[in-house]
Amino acid sequence: MPSDSTAIKNPQDSSARQAVLLARQQMSRQIIGQKNLLDRLFIALLSDGHLLVEGAPGLAKTRAVNALASLVEGDFQRIQFTPDLLPADLTGTEIWQPDSGQFTFKPGPLFHNIILADEINRASAKVQSALLESMAERQITVGNTTHALPSLYMVMATQNPIEQEGTFPLPEAQLDRFLLHANVSYPNIDEETQILRLNQAEASRDLQADYTGNTKQMLSEKMLRQARREVLDVHLSPAVERYLVELIVATREPSRYDESLAKYLEYGASPRATIALNRTARALAWMQGRDYVSPGDIQAMIPDVLRHRVLLSYQAQAEGINVDQFVSRLLNLVPVA
Repeated sequence: MPSDSTAIKNPQDSSARQAVLLARQQMSRQIIGQKNLLDRLFIALLSDGHLLVEGAPGLAKTRAVNALASLVEGDFQRIQFTPDLLPADLTGTEIWQPDSGQFTFKPGPLFHNIILADEINRASAKVQSALLESMAERQITVGNTTHALPSLYMVMATQNPIEQEGTFPLPEAQLDRFLLHANVSYPNIDEETQILRLNQAEASRDLQADYTGNTKQMLSEKMLRQARREVLDVHLSPAVERYLVELIVATREPSRYDESLAKYLEYGASPRATIALNRTARALAWMQGRDYVSPGDIQAMIPDVLRHRVLLSYQAQAEGINVDQFVSRLLNLVPVA
């Protein structure tokens, strides 16, 4: 297997990858200081999965998905989740038409390509379960009729970790449907200075064309399908595949590597985590211009894949151990292929 240094720049880059990288570059001009968020957005898009983003208010979570939606061919819908939201507010409802004497289905906001579920943990369990079917099955059932959703369908949900009053924690079944769980942190001094200047430029309209219409290029659905096919073709060697699987299994049986680590675990990750890690590692390698997955790709993606899938024990919580720390210890214990 060639080393990363010789394979990162691939002279045979596809047109689909060039289009994705151009869109990624354009987004980076609008979203400053959130490289990890932008990368996870595109990895989720390329892997045909959904993204859960957690971070304090004002860190460009909503702005990022708005920017992505403007670059991708398809419809965008933002839904503000509140405690009084009803399932029908998402799925739509059947309305009686007196003229025809029949019920007519009126689609809800979920019938779009890219959905922003803003502050998803503020809605009740009923509303969250209505979203679950659309995420898991790519369909919505109202009454006795099942309605198919678009083939290009992605949900990006945000939640605020600061406020806990008036929130409803997502059930495990709902969390497991998210491909990735990304954390968003504050920008540094240089990045915040750039944010200030960008805001000033947008407010004054002097440089607005540099950040919007004139430089944006639509990422067509056809091009995105081609990119997804190429991602699936990225090579995963048997040795690296074994390493990937062993990492996930280690979340269920950490005592095989460290007896002291087992006391921090309540439940490990399901096979869905294995599938998610495989898809996202391939997408990361493809975006970096390689046609093979390296152990580094797996190590880079596994925190976001496991952050919402591993349940730690009360002892871990009492000792201040979080999932990221648990995964970091696993990476040090499980031998690389």
